[in-house]
This record gives sequence, C-alpha cells and structure tokens, in this order.
Amino acid sequence: RMGLRPPNPPFCQRCHFPLGTGHPVGEKCTECDRWDPSLVSARTAVVLDSAAASLVHAFKYGGWRELADFLAARMGPHLPDDLQDPVLVPVPTTPWRLWNRGYNQAAVLAEALSSRTSIPVSTALRRPGGRTQVHLGPRARESNVFGAFQVREDSRSLIRGREVILIDDVLTTGATALAATSALVSQDVGSVRLLAFSRSLPYDETRG
Repeated sequence: RMGLRPPNPPFCQRCHFPLGTGHPVGEKCTECDRWDPSLVSARTAVVLDSAAASLVHAFKYGGWRELADFLAARMGPHLPDDLQDPVLVPVPTTPWRLWNRGYNQAAVLAEALSSRTSIPVSTALRRPGGRTQVHLGPRARESNVFGAFQVREDSRSLIRGREVILIDDVLTTGATALAATSALVSQDVGSVRLLAFSRSLPYDETRG
C-alpha cells in the first residue's frame, strides 16, 4: 500500500493520462483522441505499477474482497465535483468469470464507493459472453468488446437521464469503457464518465 503512487501531472483534461511526453495541457491527447465523445471523461487513482498490480490481483483473483474499501477510499477523491443525480454502474464480467470468482470485482468496488459517498449503485449492464482482455493489444481489445454489453430491461428507467459513473478496477486502452458507454447512451443516459482504481501506462511516466 505504501508503494502506491498517483500518475504524475500534467494530465490530459479528458482522460487524465499523464502527459509525460512534454505535450502541454490542452493539446490533443493520443490516448483518448479516438474515443467516442459519449465517454465524457476518465479518472484513475493510481498507476498500475507493481504495488497496485499486487493489490488488484489479490482483489480480482485472490478472493480478497475486503480490499474493496481501501481501493474505494483512493478512488473517492477523483469523483467529479459537478455531478447531478449520479448513479454508479459497475462494468460487468461474463457469467463464467462471475461463477469462477464468485463475484464481480467492479460491482464490489461500486458498493464500497457507494457506502462512502451515498451515490446509488445500479447493475444496469450485463455481458453475456466474451473472452478476457488480458494480453490483447489495443485493436484486439476493441474487437473483443464490440457490442459485448447490454442494458438490463429492468434498469433502463433507473438510468435514463442520469449521470452514469462507470466503475472498474483497471483502465488500459478504454475499449471496455467505450463498449459499455455505447450500450448506456442507447438508453438516453445523461452522460457517462469512468472512474477506475488504476491506470495501465504504455511507458514508465517517471522517465518521460
């Protein structure tokens, strides 16, 4: 836990990616330039280095659900300040992975964050199938999750017109969040933003 570190500023104003290449704030960010405008913003608490990866692995694969409150405590300060009628929506996992792990780590995170903020949780999204994103490149990630998410019929009226905060444990390329956003905006939500515990970087931003 003492090894956790936030990404170093300056950041992209939209996706919070650390602009370690020397580009000034406000210049087009190559990480989110191709994102659909429907995903308004993304925020993460820490860089996915060895310390964060150990926590995520224990939480996601090791059954350490108790870590959720600690992770949520790091995420809470990164919630937008201007939210109007928000709802937390965890990114769903597949039925097989849910059965295998016994829980969806994003849903557990959302509940922990809800306990701290009183923002309600809606498991509005479902993911009927699909394979893991681990070890896939950016293009393969996009193809893997394209059309993968659906909005539950009994949740449509609960999210319509509201500001949705997607909750996940790791942000890599944004492909998963964009696919989830596509399903949500089809149901006329007010806006979609992503909040994740950690950000996977393609380079070590402490070295530029």
